[in-house]
Amino acid sequence: MEQAYFYFLLSGLGVTAGAHRLWSHRSYKAKLPLRIFLAVANSMAFQNDIYEWSRDHRVHHKYTETDADPHNALRGFFFSHVGWLLVRKHPDVIEKGRKLDLTDLLDDPVVRIQRKYYKLSVVLMCFVFPALVPWYVWGESLWNAYFLASILRYAVSLNTTWSINSVAHMYGKRPYNKTINPRDNILTVMGTLGEGYHNYHHTFPFDYSASELGLKFNLATWFIDFMFWLGLVTDRKRAPKEMVQARKEKTGDGSR
Repeated sequence: MEQAYFYFLLSGLGVTAGAHRLWSHRSYKAKLPLRIFLAVANSMAFQNDIYEWSRDHRVHHKYTETDADPHNALRGFFFSHVGWLLVRKHPDVIEKGRKLDLTDLLDDPVVRIQRKYYKLSVVLMCFVFPALVPWYVWGESLWNAYFLASILRYAVSLNTTWSINSVAHMYGKRPYNKTINPRDNILTVMGTLGEGYHNYHHTFPFDYSASELGLKFNLATWFIDFMFWLGLVTDRKRAPKEMVQARKEKTGDGSR
């Protein structure tokens, strides 16, 4: 089980620190070795390639809880959690997505290469590699390694990510902006390496930490800060404390 949890953390960073905070929001800059690492980890997560993930996420932020939102929470818990992947996209999602400027993504060779070889990278990184390592290195049975480190880990990581679209849009507190649906939910925080401070994130989407609480329950922030210390990260964007406090006083629900 230890290796399954390690792969869960690794693939989670490919989504949280990678596709989400780096490529979708450009909340910090990463040098080439780190971008390659995050792209590989993102393929292990198997949640669409970086380009498609970032495009859909930008549409989600710009048109939250409208027909143009890929996982519009107003259509119900099941739809926002997984149903949106089981049906055709609403025409508004496609139309609005085509109007976004995504040149910054296509200008990154790491994004282009991952997109070009995405299917192969997913087979290797999401299913083959996680099973082969424990089988070959320390003698775990291939059957156990495959179903724990590949299949179970993948299923859990999918549902924790989807919980941001469903749980964190319906249940929790709104200390920064009570006029929007996204909410801070501690359960999703712990399951997604720090992504569950969702009311904060939708209020200050440019903040690389996705929270005002720094490292608290926020492994992705810890990782980015460590990469900054190593010299692989620059230009971390942060919402000033004065701005956050003013917003809480103006539109918050008083819960923090």
